[in-house]
Amino acid sequence: MLHPLVTRESSPMTTQAMPIGEAARQSGVKVPTIRYYEQIGLLPAPPRSEGNRRQYDTEDLRRLAFIRHARELGFEIDAIRALLALQDEPGQSCMAADQIARARLAEVERRIASLTALTAELERMKTGWSHGRVDQCRLIEALADHSQCKHH
Repeated sequence: MLHPLVTRESSPMTTQAMPIGEAARQSGVKVPTIRYYEQIGLLPAPPRSEGNRRQYDTEDLRRLAFIRHARELGFEIDAIRALLALQDEPGQSCMAADQIARARLAEVERRIASLTALTAELERMKTGWSHGRVDQCRLIEALADHSQCKHH
């Protein structure tokens, strides 16, 4: 279970600091992506070593895991930002998180319906594949004339 996260300012390092490469290895998030998440504010800028290298802790790893999992589920950056803000304030109602998840589910269901229609259209079109010449090819004909498509 992920624990609520707090801002960098109020969170002391909870374990030995690790460089960005180690944080990337442990979190499964690539180094450039970690830097990007810092740049757009999903991940607080970590403290720096005397050599000016980023130093991450377990709270950063938890936050990176949360972001990675949300991205794997297809949540957009703005939705992840909202979910992280909710996680950072655990006393809030879960209603906002539910609304974000419901919107994502509806989007997935729309995409599945579209892909199902696309599958049916390709199945319908494939009856003319690899038979005869190109001037008689059902696929080429259907692609050239979008009005023949049944999935839109």
